[in-house]
Amino acid sequence: VLKLIFYTQFCFFFMDTIEWFNCNTQKGSDIISTVEFNSTGELLATGDKGGRVVVFQREQESKNQPHRRGEYNVYSTFQSHEPEFDYLKSLEIEEKINKIRWLPQQNAAYFLLSTNDKTVKLWKISERDKRPEGYNLTDEEGRIRDPTTITTLRVPVLRPMDLMVEATPRRIFSNAHTYHINSISVNSDYETYMSTDDLRINLWNLEITNQSFNIVDIKPANLEELTEVITAAEFHPNQCNTFVYSSSKGSIRLCDMRTSALCDNHSKLFEEPEDPSNRSFFSEIISSISDVKFSHSGRYLMTRDYLTVKVWDINMESKPLETYQVHDYLRSKLCSLYENDCIFDKFECVWNGTDSVLMTGSYNNFFRMFDRNTKRDVTLEASRENSKPRAILKPRKVCVGGKRRKDEISVDSLDFSKKILHTAWHPNENIIAVAATNNLYIFQDKVN
Repeated sequence: VLKLIFYTQFCFFFMDTIEWFNCNTQKGSDIISTVEFNSTGELLATGDKGGRVVVFQREQESKNQPHRRGEYNVYSTFQSHEPEFDYLKSLEIEEKINKIRWLPQQNAAYFLLSTNDKTVKLWKISERDKRPEGYNLTDEEGRIRDPTTITTLRVPVLRPMDLMVEATPRRIFSNAHTYHINSISVNSDYETYMSTDDLRINLWNLEITNQSFNIVDIKPANLEELTEVITAAEFHPNQCNTFVYSSSKGSIRLCDMRTSALCDNHSKLFEEPEDPSNRSFFSEIISSISDVKFSHSGRYLMTRDYLTVKVWDINMESKPLETYQVHDYLRSKLCSLYENDCIFDKFECVWNGTDSVLMTGSYNNFFRMFDRNTKRDVTLEASRENSKPRAILKPRKVCVGGKRRKDEISVDSLDFSKKILHTAWHPNENIIAVAATNNLYIFQDKVN
């Protein structure tokens, strides 16, 4: 159980902007579009709008400097996707990385899936600190030797070299989505994964790139009859036959692949009836679910819509178990948020390792945490101006009208161009990664 100190004394660990995040700011290619820890938390991957992936590795603990344990440094940087053009549809395909998902580590190498709007790629990240020397048919520079000069047989040997981290594409899964891919999820069988676009969900085998199996298709015969789109999907953490997907109408559908090959008929439907007294022009927009996540135990579902985070028990479909207000003070600002398109922002949500605390982002570089046990919540800010390495983050408060206290910020002063859409939580420890536009912040629980 997390104590209150976890909220009020969060230690700031990593603040500097990564060098490659400072390039090509005019196009916004440096804006971080996804953040993901691997299953051990030793690696952290970020993707950006320029199609690049940066992997950070956690420093090993030193006897002389035990406090350095927890710092993350750049491990590998590579270009995952390039801009493309669909000549049949006269459509430009952005290189932006929409999602990154790590595969469980099976050997010394690491594997991750990254996707843009159309194509999923499987990358292998490996280390090399030795190089072979003494080939028979080629010289040391790789040129083919004259066979007449080869008079002896040499046995190649491995020589030490400077450590090199290589990222190589092992599989490319393409040509399966008509619409933009919004999420990918690796199955617990570690043999398959699914990719989701606005109207379809496809199931892939990690070894087969030229075919996939369509498991959900909500596209109507006449597109004018379309009433909702798929916004996110995820596999159950333990049951390889179960997955869930959310929609723009605020519903969550749990599907079981054992019932039928095509899971258009869901097993369970989680949907909260709307309160008629709160009905407004913006009701349908703000009820759209931007993210859905299974808890690590697999018992609960967490969903994020524009104003709230909800926790559902998968055994109770009638109503959410818990509802947390993220920024209810924006309810009076929905008209202006609609005019500047902020109302369509897609915020993600994440569990901590014990499923006891929830985290999600907001505006003005604020992010929110909710303790499910104590029902406490806190607002923290990821900002270069008020944060220094190893400084303690102070809770922030937003006031609505009336007198404003010294430590509060008025809702009219919020900067809606600064938004935290993407966050990640270390699977075992109180370490979080927060993407604030083109800056990456890593915070950890207070250390002595």
